[in-house]
Amino acid sequence: MAKFKIPVIPSTVNKSIRFPNDIVNAVETAIKGKECTFTAFVVEAVRVALKSLDELEED
Repeated sequence: MAKFKIPVIPSTVNKSIRFPNDIVNAVETAIKGKECTFTAFVVEAVRVALKSLDELEED
């Protein structure tokens, strides 16, 4: 049985970035009706992109 661990919320920093309107619209369409915020979507997308870059460098 897995042991329960109280989750740790990572520290964050506020960054202002500009997105093209078409990207904002596509993200909002993708998350519509789901329990996901724009920020959570973008953070996960960046994590996946960074992991992909790491894997490319390993090859």
